[in-house]
Amino acid sequence: MTWWAPALVVGGLLAGYGAALRRRPAGLPAWPVARTVAWLLGALAVAVALSPPLAGLVHDDHRAHMAQHLLLAMYAPLVLVLAAPVELVLAALPRAGARRLAGALRSPVVRVVAHPVTAALLDVGVLFVLYLTPLLAATATRPWLHALVLVQMLLAGCLFTWAVLGQGPGPRRPRLAVRLAVLVAAAGAHAYLATLLYARAEIHAHHDAHAATMQQAALWMYYGGDVAEILLAVALLAAWYRRGARRRPAPAAAVAT
Repeated sequence: MTWWAPALVVGGLLAGYGAALRRRPAGLPAWPVARTVAWLLGALAVAVALSPPLAGLVHDDHRAHMAQHLLLAMYAPLVLVLAAPVELVLAALPRAGARRLAGALRSPVVRVVAHPVTAALLDVGVLFVLYLTPLLAATATRPWLHALVLVQMLLAGCLFTWAVLGQGPGPRRPRLAVRLAVLVAAAGAHAYLATLLYARAEIHAHHDAHAATMQQAALWMYYGGDVAEILLAVALLAAWYRRGARRRPAPAAAVAT
């Protein structure tokens, strides 16, 4: 991958977020700095994942491919979603445009696609197709297919993170217990896939020179996925706690005696 492709993607992320920030009405409360920092971190993760030094190794070194997968599909989506881009865009749009977007977010199609179960299938389920079929090998000879897989990883990761967190404008989300259950199930499926890839590499270790790097990549997938999923669970529970704290009534003032 040449330098201009990641530069174009990262530049678009930064320019789009910056433009939305500038278009927010002046009367609104200040946009939280933490959200802007989160977007910058997400853009940085995408930049590293698509950078020529890493992208140039993905077809020859399974560890490089797995690092790219973890960055694009798990870590970048987490911080990008925490940056609340949907809420920012709604605030930046004219009133008519904001109403249309809000209506689209509550549409039946978005309600189905953004359901945690659907999002998990599009995110983790597609990984089984990628790693257990000839699709991964095909990406090495078809640059357009490789680019499509990278885009799918990032978008599906963002969709899953958004569906699980349930923050900001969007369709009505399932209750916390359902979202936690889907997250646990998705984490289990991700760990199972990593274990399966490790076992397959071990079986072929005696005649495959790349088996050792395949096993290391599977370990990265297992443990790196665990860390990302724990961070997502922490973010989910922290958001739930904050919402509960806002709903709780303030304690009555003590009566002076």
